[in-house]
Amino acid sequence: LLVSGAVSTGFMSVFVVVGMMSQYVTDWIEANARFATVGIGVVFVALGIAMFAGYKLPFALPRVEAGQPDRTVRAMFVYGVAYAVASISCTLPLFSSMLFSAGGRGGWGQSLTNVVAYGLAMALVLSALTVALALANSSLLVLLRSGSRYVDRVAAVLVALSGLYLIYYFWVVDLNEGTSPVTDRVDLVQRRIQRALNDHWQLVASVLALVVLAAVMYALGSRRARTGERVEVPTGG
Repeated sequence: LLVSGAVSTGFMSVFVVVGMMSQYVTDWIEANARFATVGIGVVFVALGIAMFAGYKLPFALPRVEAGQPDRTVRAMFVYGVAYAVASISCTLPLFSSMLFSAGGRGGWGQSLTNVVAYGLAMALVLSALTVALALANSSLLVLLRSGSRYVDRVAAVLVALSGLYLIYYFWVVDLNEGTSPVTDRVDLVQRRIQRALNDHWQLVASVLALVVLAAVMYALGSRRARTGERVEVPTGG
C-alpha cells in the first residue's frame, strides 16, 4: 500500500504541476515530451542489458522493512515521476483538456474535483495491482527462488524490449508521424481494452476497490495481532 501510494503521488505530482501551468507552457511540454520518451527508451535498453549481465536493481522488488521504509518510499516516488514523464506525451493532452475545459465551465472547484478523481482512479489501479503482486510473491516464493536467475533474465529482456519499443515508437510516430504494423497492433489492443473498461467501469472499479479494502483490513488486522502478541515476561526466580 505504501509503494502504490508513493508511485501514485509521484505520478500525479508531475501532472498537477504541469496542469497548473499556463496553456503556452503546457503546449510546449506536449510538443517536446517525445524527446523524453526516446531518452527513457535508451535508458531502458541500457538497463535491460546491464540486468542481463547480472546487475540487480536496488529496489526491483520493493520491501518496506523496519529501518528503511523511507528509502523504498522515496525510490517509488521517483519511479512514479519517471513513469509520468514517460507517458506525458500520450496522457497530458487528455489531462490538460480535462483541467482547463472544466476550469472554463465550472471554475477551479470543478477542475480540482476532476484532478482528485483522476488521481484516485490512478491510485486505485496501482494499489490493486501492487497488492495482487504482493500476494503472488508470497505464494510463489519457493518457485521464484528456485528459478530466480531465469526470472531475472526474463525481466531484463522485458525491460530492454520496452526500451526498444519506446525508441521505435518515437522514430515512427513522434518523429516521422507515421504508423507501422507494430504500433497499429499495439494501438488496436489498447483501444479494445479501453472500450471494455468504458463499458464495464463500475464493475472494474468495484473489484479493484474490494481488493484494496481487503488489503487495508488485512494490514490493520496483522498489526493488531502483532500488538496483542507482545506479552510481558516476568523476570526473577
